[in-house]
Amino acid sequence: MHVDQLTEEMERAMSVSKPAGKAGGPPSPSSSQSVTSDSTKPALPPSMAAAKEDKGSKGSKTVDEAWAELNKSPLFMTELEENDDIAALQALSYEGTALENAADFKERGNECFKVRGYVDAKEFYAKGIAILAAEERKRARGEPTTDPAGEPDSEEEVGRQREMLEALYVNRAACHLALDNFRSCWLDGAAALRLNPRNVKACYRSARALLAVDRIAEADDVCARGLALEPDNAALTAVAADIVARARELDARRRREAERAARDARRAKLLAAALAARNIPTRSTGQAPSDMGDTRLALVPDPDDPRSTLSFPALLLYPLRLESDLVQAFNETHSLDDHLAYMLPPPWDQGGDGGGGGGGGSGGEYATPDAVSCYLETRTGGLLKMGKRVPLLKVLATGKIDVVDEVLRIFVVPVAKADGWVAKFKAQRAAEKGAASASTS
Repeated sequence: MHVDQLTEEMERAMSVSKPAGKAGGPPSPSSSQSVTSDSTKPALPPSMAAAKEDKGSKGSKTVDEAWAELNKSPLFMTELEENDDIAALQALSYEGTALENAADFKERGNECFKVRGYVDAKEFYAKGIAILAAEERKRARGEPTTDPAGEPDSEEEVGRQREMLEALYVNRAACHLALDNFRSCWLDGAAALRLNPRNVKACYRSARALLAVDRIAEADDVCARGLALEPDNAALTAVAADIVARARELDARRRREAERAARDARRAKLLAAALAARNIPTRSTGQAPSDMGDTRLALVPDPDDPRSTLSFPALLLYPLRLESDLVQAFNETHSLDDHLAYMLPPPWDQGGDGGGGGGGGSGGEYATPDAVSCYLETRTGGLLKMGKRVPLLKVLATGKIDVVDEVLRIFVVPVAKADGWVAKFKAQRAAEKGAASASTS
């Protein structure tokens, strides 16, 4: 057969198959298969059939619409919402009465408590409390409470519920106490005591929790209530003894703190009187050096004896090198030589001119006390040169030097550079005063 003949055969076959799906014509193979398969399919659930009809009438759903439909089914739910399906599922876990369900949670909690599973036990007790507390809230609002059959709760049933709620509070308090949740413990104890003021266990656990945070008066009060109910209760007697011991310990601590505060105040007055008697002015900036440790201005050797001498912490500042040294105890009877003799030469002074020129020689610019000049800043912003053999008290008693933040600041510069540094220092202070006066005006 030629190619053109094959082509004609294929065209005839195609022309025959086209009208087969029209009304009055023979059905196509595909349409007959679909009819057969639809007739043998099982019926869809009502909700899915409705969804299919809705799809046929409105067109295919978007992805967001499909997710919204799925989210209404508890099996596929990703967001909680209030509907009858959720309520039905929640109701399955509480098939008995409120009292029966709470008793079940109490039993489970007790099993966990026995094996020291305090966290799990606390959660079980909490579930039981939630059930019965909800019933109590209904009654407080005047709403009747009923059993699953719809019968109103009798007075006897209400009494049993309250007894169970009391026990759950006391048991959860025990869990909180074991977990060091002291505030939660005494709150549960208080809740139990509101239901039954004669609950000795609630008194004991509340007292223990209050004692743990040093609320001594409250712990003593609740313990006394328990002992009034059961004077021979061993647990309450033990906690009462612990309360007494802790109260004595805290009283002793308060006395020591009061004595320390009184001593510090007395010493501060003696120190202020000693400074005033020597005509030594002081000033505080609130920015004392943070690395002073226990070093401070004091009367020595006895800070409680007004006849003692003053001892100052002193910073030796080397402004040309941006270095410093601390003299922990510069007594008013000492001179500069007494301290420069062991402070010089400093370890960073390795000889030469130290990068600033001058004749320090091989021993460095700060080799000996004679190689340096020392200055104190005056109250007016000037400089007072200190004699190296003059006692400190003689320098401070002039009244020209402020002791700032209880620390002496002594500038140490090489003799060869002293005049230049002094001129620069005074010019800087004058510029600062000018800027300050300009800003205030």
